Amino acid sequence: MNSIKIVASGMYLPKQEIDNSYFKDKFNIDDDWIYQRTGIEKRYWAKDENTLDLAIKAVENLKEKSKFDLNKIGLIVVASTNYDNAMPSISFEIQKRFDISNCMCMDILAGCCGYINALDIARKYIELDEIEYALVIGVEKLSKYLNQDDVNTAILLGDGAGATLIAKAENKKYANNIQSIGQEGSILTCKENEKIYMDGKKIYKYAITKVTKNIKELLQRENLDIKKVKYIIPHQSNLRILTSLAERIGAIQEQMYINITNVGNTFNASIPIALNEVIDKKLLNENDIIMLVGYGGGLNLGSILIQI
Repeated sequence: MNSIKIVASGMYLPKQEIDNSYFKDKFNIDDDWIYQRTGIEKRYWAKDENTLDLAIKAVENLKEKSKFDLNKIGLIVVASTNYDNAMPSISFEIQKRFDISNCMCMDILAGCCGYINALDIARKYIELDEIEYALVIGVEKLSKYLNQDDVNTAILLGDGAGATLIAKAENKKYANNIQSIGQEGSILTCKENEKIYMDGKKIYKYAITKVTKNIKELLQRENLDIKKVKYIIPHQSNLRILTSLAERIGAIQEQMYINITNVGNTFNASIPIALNEVIDKKLLNENDIIMLVGYGGGLNLGSILIQI
């Protein structure tokens, strides 16, 4: 059975740290109120950097740590909900910045779960032997689209980027369950010339019902007990959602890798940033199984099982 392996990873967070005290006077709320509601203590907002800058720095971090020859990359896929130019898009600019000569490039717009889609698209090209290595990037500058007067989103969202380099692997498990529910997309939107809108109550209900069902379907199809999964690495949406998800799928809290406290909700960047942390902390061993879980705008949702 052909699958993929994670060759290297990288991440970047902007230098401007926004802790909960920033919102104290603005919304007449205290730090503890924000933490109890979201699980977040701080997030990062890019001041003088655009979306492309964040992506470049995540790839630079990957390159610096791995010493990998980026010219071997045959595909770059970028998942983001925002961009600075329609053409050339971020993936093409990444190719140009790192002078990657023989490479396909594409950007996908698939809501907060886009990194899951991007990773699976790259995996298909690898399994078909069309390329050897693929670079998958999740990047967001959400501060650009924040309504600073909306307490529900201003306290929640942050900026950042994560990059993952993958290649073919033999006899490793890979399975996915990716779905879309466009009929319900109105609960999380960011339309042209508008700010991000989020119906928090409906998002919570969607996450703990549809995402739970998605995960259970994948586990059942693969005849895999959740206890066999070393880490679940989810989209870092909200601590209450993540806690409820763990309980509903029968996972212990230690299996759910959570970093939202120190990063905030970074949409497409959240999974690759968390995955990078798991790798950098050396928390994984050969043949461990991890699950990546994405959900959000679209509506879009998906879970992926990967054997290390």
